[in-house]
Amino acid sequence: MQRNRNDAVAAALCRRAAPHAGGAAWLQLFAVALAALLTGCSTVPITGRSQLLLVSSQQEMALGLSEFDKLKQNTKVSKDATWTGILQRVGPRIAAAAKKDLPNAQWEFLLFDDAKTINAFCLPGGKVAVYTGILPIAKDENGMATIIGHEVAHATARHGAERMSQAMLIQAGGAALNAAMESRGAANPQLFQQLYGIGTQVGVALPHSRRQELEADRMGLIYMARAGYDPHNAVEMWKRFAAFNRQQGNTPIAFLSTHPVDEKRIAQLQQLMPDALKEYTGAPTPAAAPSNPLRR
Repeated sequence: MQRNRNDAVAAALCRRAAPHAGGAAWLQLFAVALAALLTGCSTVPITGRSQLLLVSSQQEMALGLSEFDKLKQNTKVSKDATWTGILQRVGPRIAAAAKKDLPNAQWEFLLFDDAKTINAFCLPGGKVAVYTGILPIAKDENGMATIIGHEVAHATARHGAERMSQAMLIQAGGAALNAAMESRGAANPQLFQQLYGIGTQVGVALPHSRRQELEADRMGLIYMARAGYDPHNAVEMWKRFAAFNRQQGNTPIAFLSTHPVDEKRIAQLQQLMPDALKEYTGAPTPAAAPSNPLRR
């Protein structure tokens, strides 16, 4: 749901590939641009969107595994047998439905014991974490399938690698701008850097993040349907999420948010429902589970 862990992975790669000042910055920018032209084109499964990837799947997976190992060392795993069972049933089913889109993934699904964190995320390579704080919104197995479908979609779409690639380009562009300002003796180059940072964040990074979230919603809807979960439940889960946000006063300014507004997400799911129902017809039916484990 949130992007903090993917952002940490992106930052780690950017530190490794950080361009140097001066002439080296231009060389770095040229190298990144050349890589984009020669090897960076890819297509997202299901949606068919073209994307720029400057990070190999091996690099992406290694960073995701490393970050997840750190998380497991510092975060308590939930002992809730009912919800853990649901997660371990839902996760592999969704992963199986997405297997052809990410055949080399090392899927792992963990429930972390943190009631204050209303969150779930997937790191590159197939490492999925769900926090107990989101369980009241998930409500049941169908809600969990909605969440896991969304997170698995982030992995199969390689959104983490795409964000890393975008960050590399932005960073290289900033270094090149700084070098140009210094070579021309521009007054107050820090101001140009600040404007560049604000412009790329509001005009590039945040809109792209919102597009990725909507794409994960779309792909996740298909994955849960293929796994045998009624896609209508995705709309209900996101309505619960929207109600929670209203209750908490979580109404960020749309163009400054990493996520699209709840109403837009729900409207898209409703629009995509006919396609999802086609996938759902004839899909295997998941084993019976408590309709609402929170009321056991």
